[in-house]
Amino acid sequence: MTARRPPSGQPDLPLRDALRGRSPYGAPQVPARVRLNTNENSYPLPDGVVDAIAKGVHEVLRDLNRYPDRDALGLRGDLARYLGHDLTPAHVWAANGSNEVQQQLLQAFGGPGRTALGFTPGYSMHPLLAQATATGWGAGRRAGDFGLAAADAVAQVREHRPAVVFLCSPNNPTGTALPLDVVEAVAALAPGVVLVDEAYAEFARPGTPSALTLLPRYPNLIVSRTMSKAFALAGARVGYLAAHPAVVDALQLVRLPYHLSALTQAAARAALASAPDLLATVEAIKAERDRIVGTLRAAGLTVADSDANFVLFAVPPGSDQAVLWRALLDRGVLIRDLGLPGWLRVTAGTPEETDAFLTALLECIS
Repeated sequence: MTARRPPSGQPDLPLRDALRGRSPYGAPQVPARVRLNTNENSYPLPDGVVDAIAKGVHEVLRDLNRYPDRDALGLRGDLARYLGHDLTPAHVWAANGSNEVQQQLLQAFGGPGRTALGFTPGYSMHPLLAQATATGWGAGRRAGDFGLAAADAVAQVREHRPAVVFLCSPNNPTGTALPLDVVEAVAALAPGVVLVDEAYAEFARPGTPSALTLLPRYPNLIVSRTMSKAFALAGARVGYLAAHPAVVDALQLVRLPYHLSALTQAAARAALASAPDLLATVEAIKAERDRIVGTLRAAGLTVADSDANFVLFAVPPGSDQAVLWRALLDRGVLIRDLGLPGWLRVTAGTPEETDAFLTALLECIS
């Protein structure tokens, strides 16, 4: 075996082979007048909600010398009431963003000798989380229109026999929602657990179903959500899941002790108590999403249907997506190039941000 030589000046650390040469995950953080690249909620928190969160946080400050509620039972109860569907705190688990929830899921049910399956294009963190937990990754396929039929999904589950299946609805980066028959077919067949990532569920169009309705029938089914998007709490880092209590018990075997700080729990609970005020922006964002879809299609561009707070669109034939991305940035508008050949993604923001994006894009493609 040939010894590896580290780059000049770099220590030869015993990094796992699977991580060598890798780069940390993250969207480009570059200065821009209009930032529409990370699917954040563009609306700042209302003053009343800011005051409520500040009050909730203030009430726990004096006790920061003590560890927080290790099991976050109060927060889990509030999340269960928000979700409904007869869920209780025993059915809900919370962590620092839905990414940590999903990492804990792989720590508990994945690992060496096991495989996770996702359907590409999908959320790019899922294979990275699999890699970080030494879980094998099976790259499943979607149809040309980014849809996923039940029969196709089932065939790929049979092929890979995964311990963990990732389904996204609405899917990131395409915005595509899944019919419940796909979720049911996969949950009925999968040899392991099935996660439906519903990070953007609040932005779905009327009539789009949630996999929460299926939880009583499939004990291996898990639905994850986040407070980063609809609740505009990306900076607070709060994600959660709903599942059979046995799943929640399993995750507590791998969670770090006191993983959710008292400040995070207090802020999240105050935000949930102010849910109507925070969620008031959802309809406005959906209107801007639909305006983007309509305008781009009228301009002759191919656009994926979206039930999320973002839009995936194809660049004009013969165009270079990297060149178009840079041209938009030069005009002060930052969107996302995900490396999906021929496609770019833009977050639906405020009306002013949508105006800026559409104006810049139409200038670029004209």
